[in-house]
Amino acid sequence: MRAVTIDDFGATPAVTEVARPEPGPGEVLVKVHASSLNGFDGAVIYGVFKDMLEHKFPVTLGKDFAGTVEAVGEGVTRAVGDRVFGVVMKPVVSDGAFAEYAVVAEGYGIAAVPAGLDLERAGALGLAGSAAVGAVDAIAPGAGDTVLVVGATGGVGAYAVQLAVAAGATVVATAKPGDETEFVRGLGAAHVVDHTGDLAAQVRALAPEGVTGVVHLAGDPAPLVELLADGGRFASTLGFGPEQAGRTGVTVTSVMADPAPATLDRLAGAAASGALRVPIARTFPLESVAEAVGAFGAGTIGKIAVSVV
Repeated sequence: MRAVTIDDFGATPAVTEVARPEPGPGEVLVKVHASSLNGFDGAVIYGVFKDMLEHKFPVTLGKDFAGTVEAVGEGVTRAVGDRVFGVVMKPVVSDGAFAEYAVVAEGYGIAAVPAGLDLERAGALGLAGSAAVGAVDAIAPGAGDTVLVVGATGGVGAYAVQLAVAAGATVVATAKPGDETEFVRGLGAAHVVDHTGDLAAQVRALAPEGVTGVVHLAGDPAPLVELLADGGRFASTLGFGPEQAGRTGVTVTSVMADPAPATLDRLAGAAASGALRVPIARTFPLESVAEAVGAFGAGTIGKIAVSVV
């Protein structure tokens, strides 16, 4: 089968022929229709995790998947032909979803694609969406809260803005003037601050007593903690935790994406109903993943999708 692989850290991703995997007990073979780029993919390419995670080369890139069940292993309840999506979650970095087929466990990282949600959008939902759910749930926004989303124009940020707005919060989003500002306002952000300027002054002008919540997805977290009101809540997807905050009276949570079936079902239902927009900016064919990685690194607004079929 065709797959986008690297044979070493720093190598340029290329389409190669690899053996089609077969599902074992409790596993599902998915014929992949769509996927998307995530920060994890670039981190694998450049060896960011080489001392933290085991890698087995050649590594097939891609975490997100959406497609149809092609075959099932022993004990699996899903049926051939079912539409599914999710995130490839394995202890060794080797198998991925930038491929014609992917094997995943039935119990975690997979959910049904409901009616009303196409496979392209489902393929751009899993990892970024579950990270956004984790971050927003950690700060538990509600009516009367003001939430600052830093890194709002990326995939995780775009979902976080929408989730916080849906929870009733007033969202302040970081974005440059122009297309980025229009993008986050279209997602429901009430206020936009330019992160290339004096971010703290802009936020203080909007919330003199401080914001009640911060979703940290980009940039230096330390100054952002100081923008919290007393009792405020801070969630970071970049490894920033309470021991680094240097401030009492606030709650700081380090968040990792957790694509549990219930979270994926929640995201899929919201996307199918139109309550959650899947912000696909560009779609690349499998053969152009190297170009897609470059576009991602350049800071494309929203999600970059990958079409496998």
